[in-house]
Amino acid sequence: MKINLIQTDIVWGDPQANCAHLDKLLADAPQADLYVLPEMFTTGFATLPGATVEHEPSAGLAWMQRKAAQLHAAVAGSIALEVPGHGRKDLSVIPAEAPESRTACVNRFYFVRPDGSYVQYDKRHLFGYGGEGERFRAGTERVVIEYLGVRFLLAVCYDLRFPVWLRSRDDYDAILLVASWPDVRRYAWDTLARARAIENACYVAAVNRVGEDPACKYNGGTALIGPYGETLAQAEDGKECVLCGEIDLGHLVSYHRKFPVLQDADDFEIR
Repeated sequence: MKINLIQTDIVWGDPQANCAHLDKLLADAPQADLYVLPEMFTTGFATLPGATVEHEPSAGLAWMQRKAAQLHAAVAGSIALEVPGHGRKDLSVIPAEAPESRTACVNRFYFVRPDGSYVQYDKRHLFGYGGEGERFRAGTERVVIEYLGVRFLLAVCYDLRFPVWLRSRDDYDAILLVASWPDVRRYAWDTLARARAIENACYVAAVNRVGEDPACKYNGGTALIGPYGETLAQAEDGKECVLCGEIDLGHLVSYHRKFPVLQDADDFEIR
């Protein structure tokens, strides 16, 4: 499977501008079976009170569906979304000094197929240090999607730090990870992405953004990592690019035959 990982800057709080920019970026991209965008690619990491989030029906999702049809490929990425039934809490019980801090949203990872159908995953681990837990609600369902014979576990940013949640049950071939991971913790990003590939004997397609927002700076680190922990493709730091790579199931099967590490794994109960 050919996969394009999109390392891009994000205009703060402007979904229309971000989708227009991605139209231009993808116009010259090599053809692939799957295109992967960063976390909250339409708005930036919208955890600050009053920061722009999308509302259903999501314009970002509609754009992904149009783009998937145009490219004849799947498109994946996460969107900051306020969902009916999970929207603003009763403002009468919210302290007047911080009404926006209680806005309930989801950080929703969409995997959109060429026919417009999609699977969604709501980010499980919210980044409390950055205020995500104040405005967003955590997902509860672990999601694996199969596309063109490849089984993908969907994950978002901070999920990377929690190996039990990402632990392979021999039910996926690759972790699809989208992020807005700041440059000050870049060493952790590089190290943990490689560790998740090695310990789960799988591919990791890790997509991070570049640029800056009101809170952080980002310098990328987008990469495709193989089951040995080998770097198969690596984006240049700090620059927008479309990183092209390939997931080879034959290589993965060969690795598992030579070194069936998952057969010796511990059992975990996820709560």
